[in-house]
Amino acid sequence: MLIAFSVAPSGIGSASAENPDGSVHDAVAAAVAVVRASGLPHRTSSMFTEIEGEWDEVFAVVKAATDAVLPYGSRVSVVLKADIRPGRTGEIDGKIERLEEALERRAD
Repeated sequence: MLIAFSVAPSGIGSASAENPDGSVHDAVAAAVAVVRASGLPHRTSSMFTEIEGEWDEVFAVVKAATDAVLPYGSRVSVVLKADIRPGRTGEIDGKIERLEEALERRAD
């Protein structure tokens, strides 16, 4: 299964001297560090992190990443999308490869 998720703290106030742009990058870095340490195939973009694995594996990582963000605010928001396709692996790259192939065919 593939999971695309984002996790961010809220209740942290606005911009400050330590965080002039009000960014949550330190909290996100804590979450991404958990994902990277998991050993599961993953990819992080500007808005989401994708993880591939079995149900219990990926949800354990999402929970641990959420726990890593908790110290950064009074609450945490999680947005999650799952693609559950039993028997398939390598889809974190496979889906993109098939898309690129389809785009190449369209360009011909």
